[in-house]
Amino acid sequence: MAELVALTGEPLALDFVNTAANTPDGPVDLLATRAHLRTWLDCEAGRFPDLGAIDVSAVSAADIATLHKVREYVASAIESARGGAVPSARALAGINTALRGAPAVSELVVREGNLRALTHRKGSAAAAIASRVAEAAAELLTSSDVMKIRECDASFCVLLFLPAHPRRRWCSPTLCGNRARVARYYQRHKAQHA
Repeated sequence: MAELVALTGEPLALDFVNTAANTPDGPVDLLATRAHLRTWLDCEAGRFPDLGAIDVSAVSAADIATLHKVREYVASAIESARGGAVPSARALAGINTALRGAPAVSELVVREGNLRALTHRKGSAAAAIASRVAEAAAELLTSSDVMKIRECDASFCVLLFLPAHPRRRWCSPTLCGNRARVARYYQRHKAQHA
């Protein structure tokens, strides 16, 4: 199987949840290692402005496991909320713990003669990533958009997306959408030639 690339372009919390994917070949974890984390962060360039250059070399296996737990909490909370239910106390506690793990600190600085507000996070790289994702999850969970989140229509796919158009059915029209169209074409022609 070719290297799977993360689906990006959705709200950050969904992009993070979507790092646990299903493919026709089985489940894939796009945050399994430091290298995977680095690749995902590169795909999400610009969405972590308060972290600066993130050094993932200090991220341990325990940190990766913590990110996986945060992903589970966020996924659980989103699944509940998009169904109209209140997320579990466990999911909310996990997200809140991540939020507190690396609080954002703002300061005013003068750069090139202009006053700017800069935000940075205290804590390890993994705690800062988890905190930023938890912040994005809190924003999404408290937005009316959470009720619009859909799961991809492809039978094997578990990815979530926030449709910009009400007729959108797949996480990616070029991946799952194309597979679905090819499968329908195959079934239609198989039936005609049987």
